[in-house]
Amino acid sequence: MAHPSRPTIAVTMGDPLGVGPEVVVKALADPAMRSLGRFHIYGIQDAMLAAADLLGIEPFWWRVAHDSPIANTCGVHDAVVLDFPEFAGACSAAPASPTKAGGEASFRFVDEAIASTRHPEGDPRRAAAIVTAPISKEAWALAGHKRWAGHTELLASRLGARRHAMMFVSPKLRVVLATVHIPLMAVGDALTIGRVLDAIALGAEECRAMGVETPRVAVCGLNPHAGERGLLGDEDERVIAPAIRLAREQGIEARGPLPGDTVFVAAARGNYDLVVAMYHDQGLIPVKLLGWEEAVNLTVGLPIPRTSPDHGTAFDIAGKGVADPRSMKAALALAVRLAGSPAARVSAAGG
Repeated sequence: MAHPSRPTIAVTMGDPLGVGPEVVVKALADPAMRSLGRFHIYGIQDAMLAAADLLGIEPFWWRVAHDSPIANTCGVHDAVVLDFPEFAGACSAAPASPTKAGGEASFRFVDEAIASTRHPEGDPRRAAAIVTAPISKEAWALAGHKRWAGHTELLASRLGARRHAMMFVSPKLRVVLATVHIPLMAVGDALTIGRVLDAIALGAEECRAMGVETPRVAVCGLNPHAGERGLLGDEDERVIAPAIRLAREQGIEARGPLPGDTVFVAAARGNYDLVVAMYHDQGLIPVKLLGWEEAVNLTVGLPIPRTSPDHGTAFDIAGKGVADPRSMKAALALAVRLAGSPAARVSAAGG
């Protein structure tokens, strides 16, 4: 049993038809991981049991219906499945693909996990951080939740975070994104001085929370060669450079705009503590190339820590027992550390 002082972490199963159940079971089957805190898993008991049976893992959790009055007693256990049996039948009968049932189930898991962070102090269901297994954005849309493009947008909306950004932490790189889930053709119009400045400031603040006293921040340009002084587009000089100047006026050691094809090489060599990327794939390709197994998605700007493994639902391998749990384990460990004391947050830096 975890020590009472260890934080309670809300863990969402993600899409029950993807690899979420498998990586959650694999990650938390490790007693050393469970010893770090108390883990409340919002998901479907049947999916957890199926994954455990496939993997030859003895169930290690206590189960209670998510809406049961006795759910308030779950605080004494290291691992609890807050079960949503109303989704079990529809999800078990569906193929491993985006479905309305899977979308509605995974949305509900996240919504209730968020609500758990709002319980009063002393409530055994109050969570200090959230770890989310992968969802399918297509499934959320099929279930009628098109308003939110993904976890980040829903969390920011529910938790009232006006300034937020998506950050990725891996052994070799820390990357924060200025824009997230928008079409590539829309990135230029979406970038503003304020949006780039927010990404720089929020990323630098999180680096400081991780123990980097004076983060060295590299800011990517949007265009090839960072625009070649306006020859290849004016966004670099018109939007990104002013944001960097404002960040420096705030005391942040920000440099750029720098060419996106070389800045990650320098960062991976240790020349920078954080890279600010202008769009999703600009930042995610190097992160996944250099640290696929251990990279963690971290939402910065929220009132509570939220982490996630850096991979998707992987419907193509769901139910085969071959999903790699290392990114989920890294996400759980980082959430525990960030949910703890200031000293524990420092230990999350990983160098």
